[in-house]
Amino acid sequence: MRAEDIALANRLADAAGAAIRPLFRSAYQHEAKADASPVTEADRTAETAMRRLLDAEAPRDGIIGEEYGAERPGASRQWVLDPIDGTVSFMAGRPIFGTLIALLQDGWPVLGIIDQPIAGERWVGAMGQPTLFNGKPARTRSCRNLSDAVLATTGPQYFSDHDGEHFMALAAQTAHKRMVFGGDCYNYGLLSSGHIDLVVEAGLKLHDFAALVPVVEGAGGTMCDWNGDPLHSESEGRVIALGDPARLEDVVEGLACHH
Repeated sequence: MRAEDIALANRLADAAGAAIRPLFRSAYQHEAKADASPVTEADRTAETAMRRLLDAEAPRDGIIGEEYGAERPGASRQWVLDPIDGTVSFMAGRPIFGTLIALLQDGWPVLGIIDQPIAGERWVGAMGQPTLFNGKPARTRSCRNLSDAVLATTGPQYFSDHDGEHFMALAAQTAHKRMVFGGDCYNYGLLSSGHIDLVVEAGLKLHDFAALVPVVEGAGGTMCDWNGDPLHSESEGRVIALGDPARLEDVVEGLACHH
């Protein structure tokens, strides 16, 4: 992984954070017009800042952004941007949203950043290198049994009925009294730093999960879809992040079970 790419990704996160911070818990939410809500303004200014930087510094690379779509879709290198992952948290004034920045090579995530600009927390994952949390190595924790696993998900409302049944079947086998709801991308950072064991979600888009993969895997965890297959640009958005890869079979089995 080239040092220049990691440095550029860090500058992208800096630029997004500078655009977002002044709008967090701001007065904008009192405006009547829906499209001037703080989150749309923060999303747009942050993505615009990142795109401007990429156009200047990596003009041949593609860009896939949540707000402004795809540019140069044929390029083998694609930057995937989600300026605010965790819109609901942002609007509720909870500093557990994040800016997600990923670099894909031929559809595979090779570099990822999870940045929380209010708390000043940043996880940087790059293929073949240890994940760094604010410059120091981050490590997932081991988990002896699925019944000890602390499971997190953004919320039950994001699962279809069918997926929700499978999720609840798995949840019943984990330390469900310690289950965590809410958190979006922040949960994957916490998993990478050894505070959570398992995150399971459905319905994610490429910009929601691409950056998470190198972060989790560089910290010693594993990320895959609900079948246990690796995630790439064509994955359909059902994801598992697991701190201790030894439990993967249990998790995939737990999700597949029919009650």
